[in-house]
Amino acid sequence: MKILVAASEVAPFAKTGGLADVTGSLPKALKEMGHDVRIIMPYYSQVKPGAYTIRKGRKSVEIPIEGVLQKGYMRQTYIDGIPVYLLEHRGYFQRQYLYGTPSGDYPDNPQRFAFFCRGVLQLLKKMDFRPDIIHCNDWQTALIPLVMRHELRDDPFFMKTACIYTIHNLAYQGVFDKETLPAMGLDESSFTVDRLEFYDKVNLMKGAILSGDAITTVSETYRSEILGKELGCGLEGVLAKREKELFGIRNGLDYQVWDPAMDSAIAKTYSPSALAGKAADKKALQKELGLAQSPDTPVVSMVARLAAQKGFDLIVKLFKKFQAENLQLVILGEGDEAYVKQLEELRKKKAPNISINLGFDTVLARKIYAGSDIFLMPSRFEPCGLGHLIAQRYGAVPVAHKTGGLADTVFDPQDDVKEANGFLFTKFTADGLWDALQRALETYRDQAAWKKLVKQGMTMDLSWRQSAVKYEEVYRVGLARKVV
Repeated sequence: MKILVAASEVAPFAKTGGLADVTGSLPKALKEMGHDVRIIMPYYSQVKPGAYTIRKGRKSVEIPIEGVLQKGYMRQTYIDGIPVYLLEHRGYFQRQYLYGTPSGDYPDNPQRFAFFCRGVLQLLKKMDFRPDIIHCNDWQTALIPLVMRHELRDDPFFMKTACIYTIHNLAYQGVFDKETLPAMGLDESSFTVDRLEFYDKVNLMKGAILSGDAITTVSETYRSEILGKELGCGLEGVLAKREKELFGIRNGLDYQVWDPAMDSAIAKTYSPSALAGKAADKKALQKELGLAQSPDTPVVSMVARLAAQKGFDLIVKLFKKFQAENLQLVILGEGDEAYVKQLEELRKKKAPNISINLGFDTVLARKIYAGSDIFLMPSRFEPCGLGHLIAQRYGAVPVAHKTGGLADTVFDPQDDVKEANGFLFTKFTADGLWDALQRALETYRDQAAWKKLVKQGMTMDLSWRQSAVKYEEVYRVGLARKVV
């Protein structure tokens, strides 16, 4: 199959979260299966020309935005032999951040990503690349399936192209005032209950769910959760209409990127059969962060976006308990201004066993995964989650809220002794998190039992191969539906 993956961020070029990891890794697995895979994304200022060979393409696009023709240019590079097309528009994409500042989203996001979506479709024609599948991701690419379904349904160029839409996080839907319709090149016919209208606003994700030939989300449990009112974010009824075409596929882990046996960023490499190096990584992390270099003190870490979804309110509530406990707490993250301020205040208390690191440092993140004993993932909800998968790969045992993808990949000794690889709590409360952590700390004191958990996590098959096979099946479902 010929497959185009369209996304607003792709690792390693530009990243704010797990979406970029998926769109940077899944194409590799699909290519290994023999498919012709290509990627398209905006050309952000974060894409560093010095780090990649970026070739100027001859193709350009002209998209009317608010009555003005906005011109964009195609650039091209490669990742592991996969063509990556970069759509350039300096006014829209050459900014410090991808979607907005810490104070809020960019007000012209509807225009920016309408330009990108329409530019993708225009470029395909100019390149004469007719994909069997356009795989769209999250609200930033949601206009593509809508335009294909309603504006281009009779266009011969796209007659045999199916559009697959993946929901990475239902909480971010691309909801805007209805006055933005003309700016996105849409007329009033799009503002109906069976397209974009959502409580008198425009909801781009809703339009994509109703327009895509098949819909996926990033874990089986999350698929079930979003069909219910609690995590359906107001779209549970819309999703119910597409339930037969809605599939849950767990994200994978790129083993070429995440491998403690080959990671040059960590102090000493190690593997499940040779774990001695992990102790050296723990010592190096303690030294770098100014923590006591104690091999017996468990290092408990959290690497995440600073957001309510990730459970930072529970961490703040438990700060005094962490401070008093025989452990070392390491936090790394950037995100919402409110949590940045809260963590800055906690950092000022200078607790000797706590290291709070604001901002995001990819090298430090790797050192934390390698040097940690326990990894916290107390997410309020979690479509799939990536941090705990990396942590397991690096021999850190997760303590997680039993939700979404966490419920699919973390198995508690209380539930399944044979497959146990972490600890879960079911009620999203500070007490629930603390009780699960206490069970982890108690097991940590039994090193034979602890090593069994560590090895179980490290040897799980979390690769993209299994997930890519499932995506291939969904692509075929989409193509069959397109033919009908």
